[in-house]
Amino acid sequence: MLRTGLLALLFAGALAVGVNAADVFVRVGPPPPVRETVIVRPGPNYVWIPGYHRWDGGAYAWVPGRWELPPRPRARWVAHRWVRRRGGWVFVEGRWR
Repeated sequence: MLRTGLLALLFAGALAVGVNAADVFVRVGPPPPVRETVIVRPGPNYVWIPGYHRWDGGAYAWVPGRWELPPRPRARWVAHRWVRRRGGWVFVEGRWR
């Protein structure tokens, strides 16, 4: 209970400081991507969003890919990725461009 409260307080503080301060910084590099089987597209306008490794605080966990509708015509998906910075790795969220 105390640990959960401390984690919540830490997370709230990181949000109050700013977006850059909330970057996920990990000293251990991510494992190679998992080979995914792309399931059948649910409709003609859907775009495949590839899976990625997320850091859960103690290890990497795979988040599977999914089909998603773009928010506007001609939008392009920029994939989630891990970038090497200052002796570690920082997670960059995927986004629509």
